[in-house]
This record gives sequence, structure tokens and C-alpha cells, in this order.
Amino acid sequence: MIIEGLCTTTNADGSMNIAPMGPIVDAEFSSILLRPFQSSTTFQNLAREKCGVFHVVDDVLQLARTALGEKPEHVETFSATKVSGKVLANACRWFEFEVTSINADQPRSEITTRVVHEGTLHNWSGFNRAKHAVIEATILCTRLHILPAEEIDAVWPFLASAVEKTGGPAEREAFEFVSNYLNEYRRSQQ
Repeated sequence: MIIEGLCTTTNADGSMNIAPMGPIVDAEFSSILLRPFQSSTTFQNLAREKCGVFHVVDDVLQLARTALGEKPEHVETFSATKVSGKVLANACRWFEFEVTSINADQPRSEITTRVVHEGTLHNWSGFNRAKHAVIEATILCTRLHILPAEEIDAVWPFLASAVEKTGGPAEREAFEFVSNYLNEYRRSQQ
């Protein structure tokens, strides 16, 4: 199963990198298969440090901003327990992991990990169509360079409707952010 979340790794200078990630996890969350592109900072950090932290989050604005390239100015964190890294203080759950193997035969690598520690900070808010719509819209926006505009235009009203009908202020703000990103991209392509 693929779980969308955020992955923190340690940069060469000791600072934290935060990146969206949709790893494949087993039912027990005992292992996580990450698939970052070799050109990414996340791949470079994991290849060097051999550890990181994967976070299950319910803040779709944070997920959208991170996925669409907006680096947060300040993110509240605390030190991981078993690995060298940082835990996002607003995560629902976190999973500290160690890298057990790296397959870099393709541009999109496969990094197999073993979870060595996990924790819960707050309960997951539950299923919400608006949150899922923001995630889907965000994923579409990460693929603007390869998806036809018609495909995005066909699904966008459905996503907007889900946010309008079932979202709260946070989900509406997140969808507005993603919509603005889409509009800016399209303007830049004219």
C-alpha cells in the first residue's frame, strides 16, 4: 500500500530536508520502500546518512506546499530517538528508519528500509474528501509537465467540489494554494 506523507532527512551541512513521499509500506509498517529519484536531495541524503524519518500527517497545506516546492521557513521539530534526524512536531505518527539496501539501477531508485522506532503525536483526523481532494490536486500539479491540460481540467471541478462541500478553512486554504500554483504554471507556459 502507498501512504502519502513527508520524509525528513539530514543534509550534508546538518540541516533538515523535508520532502513529500509516497512510499510502499507493509501492513505492520515494519518496512518502508522509498522511491526517490537519484537526482533528489532525499536520495543523496539517504545514500549518505542511511537513515531518515517518515511522517504520516493530516496537514494537507503543509503537504501541498512541500510537494510544490515551497520550503517552509520554520518547522517545529524534535530529535528522533533511534536515528540521526528530526521528527515533525505536527505529525500524527512517525517512523524512524534505517536503510537496508539501495537499488539505483533506474533514475527512480528503490530504497528498502527497516523501521527501528515509531511514535504517535496525535490521532489522525479521519477520512475527509476535502483532504484527499487536496492531495490528488497536489499530485496532479507535480505532473503538469507530463499530463495533458484536458486531463487536469476534467477532474479539477470534482476536486474543487469535494473541498467546497466537505472541507474546513485549512482545506480551502490548501486547495486555493494548489489552484494558484496551477494557474501560475499555466501563465508561465503561455
